[in-house]
Amino acid sequence: MWRKAVLVALLALGMGYLYHTDPELPARVLNYVSESLPQMEMSGGSEPRPPTLEEAIARAWQTLITAPARRWARVAVGVNACVDVVVSGVGLLQALALEPGSGRDHEVLRSKEDLKEAFIHYMGKGAAAERFFSDKEVFQRIARAAAEYPGAQLYVGGNAALIGQKLASNPELVVLLCGPVGPKLHDMLDEQIVVPPESLQEMDEFHLILEYKSGEQWGSSRAPQANRFILSHDVSNGEMSTLETFVTSLEEFQPDLVVLSGLHMMEGMGRDLWEERLKEVVVAISDVRNEVPIHLELASMTDRDYMNQILQEVLPIVNSIGLNEQELLFLTQSGGGPHADLASWDGIPDVGRVSDILLWVLEQHGRADPESEADLTRIHFHTLAYHVLATVDGHWGNQEAAVSAGARVASSQACGLQAVDITKVALKAPLNFYSSFSEPRESLAVEPSRPVTAWRRGNVSFHLTPVLVCKQPLRTVGLGDAISAEGLLFSEVTPRPEL
Repeated sequence: MWRKAVLVALLALGMGYLYHTDPELPARVLNYVSESLPQMEMSGGSEPRPPTLEEAIARAWQTLITAPARRWARVAVGVNACVDVVVSGVGLLQALALEPGSGRDHEVLRSKEDLKEAFIHYMGKGAAAERFFSDKEVFQRIARAAAEYPGAQLYVGGNAALIGQKLASNPELVVLLCGPVGPKLHDMLDEQIVVPPESLQEMDEFHLILEYKSGEQWGSSRAPQANRFILSHDVSNGEMSTLETFVTSLEEFQPDLVVLSGLHMMEGMGRDLWEERLKEVVVAISDVRNEVPIHLELASMTDRDYMNQILQEVLPIVNSIGLNEQELLFLTQSGGGPHADLASWDGIPDVGRVSDILLWVLEQHGRADPESEADLTRIHFHTLAYHVLATVDGHWGNQEAAVSAGARVASSQACGLQAVDITKVALKAPLNFYSSFSEPRESLAVEPSRPVTAWRRGNVSFHLTPVLVCKQPLRTVGLGDAISAEGLLFSEVTPRPEL
């Protein structure tokens, strides 16, 4: 007790002295004390609250995401580009005087009824899809209605153009874009993007993006998550008409990395065209200098024969691929791989199953076997709740940063932000999972303070990180392209020892 009395006396003497030197200072001190006391009482002297799982993951990403030792300086991207018209899917179908009904998938859309059924089919699954609309006149009427629909927005579209835009946001990078670039698209492209004169055309290609929100309902169909359905009547992209221009441009541009996309667009043009054109694609890819890595971005397809041809002929001659859960499942179904009997994913894709399929692709169509002549050594897989980067050992570096960067951009861009806002995202990834669906398998866990879980199977390394899922996504189009672009920006090729 006497110690407190002495302290009070000393404080009084001190305040008295300060009053004579600065009459306003004691008042300022009292104000500070009175403002601080409630905060001290609220904390009760206890430790600060621990961060939420979302906060811990977002903070850890800041540390994990570091630039690679060797960065790309020049990246060539091709060959699909267009203008996206983004509208409310349900709103547009209602404006077209269509009534809700049952869903049914169509490989090619031939009428408004086909469009309605395919949209309902995928909306009910919450899955992304892209289809070719075969009737030019009907498509133009639908496109006109979409452009006139209240709130319709125009954006840069096409996987190549979107990846190019994302890469061009890095000021140190020069990007070459080859694709059918019309006047509207050319105006919207980043100034850092170089477009060869041979890629310019008089008319733009338009793609219609029919978006739906999580929980949105039309008739008896309800969307379990936000996504979009894409349709087009796009002959230039459908025939990959700028592919040869793209390959020819590489000799002058001298890129460190080549990114190729648009193969899915050929599917709607019919078997005769894609069979012949795919052979020419293989020849064109083979003409790229061996020391330049090639990344292939896949997209939604429905023809198993076509996907199997890509699996057999194209995947072994590229170094890296990017794809989502729908494309991964269709890949194994088309090629008779593991879990090919699975009709669809039930909610969040099982990590063990995903791991099995990724390993199969790299072992059967990639370079997991050092004696293989295939070039494929990297797969960037993304789904709503988590991402996995699978790489053959000795070929790629900085995997933790690359997979984290892809997940971070998914979290921020879906919410329409430049950075992750913890109040607008939620963790949906499993925190405990297995390295395979069947034995022998390893039990694994995500540690929020170090949110990249790594495991190996043979000489393939896997790196998984959760995604902080945007609760109210503003735009889902181009998210996969942004993920792949960001992952590539933070990836590096490991130099091969000279023999």
